[in-house]
Amino acid sequence: MGDSGRGGGDVGGEGALAPLRVLELGHVMGGPFCAMLLADLGADVIKVEPPRDGDPARWAPGFHRTGADGAAFLAVNRNKRSVALDLTATEGRELFQRLVATADVVVDSAPPGAADRLGIGYEALAGRNPGLVYASVTGFGRTGPYAGRPGADLVAQGMAGILTVTGEPGGGPVRAGVPVADLGAGLLAALGVLAAIVARGRTGRGQLVDAAAVGLTFAARVLDAAQFDAAVALSLWDLAELWTTGRAPGPRGTANRLTAPYQALRTADGWLTAVADDDWRWRRLCRALGVDRLIDDPRFAQNRGRMAHRAELVAELEAALSGGPTALWVDLLLAAGVPAGPVQDHAGAVADPQTVARGLVTTVEHPKDGRVPVLGVPVRLAGTPGAVRRPAPLLGEHTGAVLRELGLAESQIDALRTRGLAG
Repeated sequence: MGDSGRGGGDVGGEGALAPLRVLELGHVMGGPFCAMLLADLGADVIKVEPPRDGDPARWAPGFHRTGADGAAFLAVNRNKRSVALDLTATEGRELFQRLVATADVVVDSAPPGAADRLGIGYEALAGRNPGLVYASVTGFGRTGPYAGRPGADLVAQGMAGILTVTGEPGGGPVRAGVPVADLGAGLLAALGVLAAIVARGRTGRGQLVDAAAVGLTFAARVLDAAQFDAAVALSLWDLAELWTTGRAPGPRGTANRLTAPYQALRTADGWLTAVADDDWRWRRLCRALGVDRLIDDPRFAQNRGRMAHRAELVAELEAALSGGPTALWVDLLLAAGVPAGPVQDHAGAVADPQTVARGLVTTVEHPKDGRVPVLGVPVRLAGTPGAVRRPAPLLGEHTGAVLRELGLAESQIDALRTRGLAG
């Protein structure tokens, strides 16, 4: 672990990953999401951006608050510090390499090969810091015939088969409502970083015996997480069906491929989800809905029949559910021991009592927009909890502080800014 140039104060907090230092060369979604997860858990994440425009997510078309960066940027960049450096200039790269000497991890989600062309890819940086964990988050990874291709969540979902199993039967390709390939790649990268840090710690203990004589050297790690890999990995159930039956699965709407009823059902005032994934729950569901006659109906008495007659089953259940509101039926089903819940939009989800009780939504003070809502930390550690310590940074907001940590004088920092090499 790098041990020079660290700053004090509220940097990474006291979370489980403090004082891990992460340098992020990321933009838009996958890489920044990976780095944000590490920051939430206490790592000091320094986001390195171009001085003029920064991460394209700052200004990309979309939702913007007054005077603030785009919502896409704010969503995945909290708890970080922003340093604006021109990495196309020799002096900017030299400063970045000095930061690398103090770092534990680099998260790179720049276009494939961009860091290598600048001389700041894994091979170059590992020579300066042998213990560096380098996480590469790209569209298709660093190997294989598609390694150089630009990636996008939609492309990955399409090529991995996700578009063909989303939506209603008989319809065309439908994208999953959340960017599962982008965020999945970020999650896999964060998992890989933590695994590499654990392995590095184990290797370090083994070498510590000779540290006084030969110096302590950690085994270097390079990680490779791709949108395409994530999209394929998230298709494990669909692939299991393909390999078992020899048929590629198609869309099922909200229905399950193995059991019925296990899907969204219409009520008098909206929708609910209900799961009767065995015959015991099936009988309890029927009694809760007042359709006891269906329990021993030859079409529905066993799961095999319910699957074969799913359309008729849904028609029967929705006819019963049409007699009351969602909240009533959810209460009755839960009381009967049947998993159920309302289908809510995002406004309903963030106002849900469970969301509030779990602290999944909090607020943070933004320097331009004042108090704004943000998601809370979704991973809970009892001894070293994560926290939302700061909003997404303004472009270059922490350049001066970080460069001072490297030992630069104010006159040097001012000179870099005057020449447009830092922001």
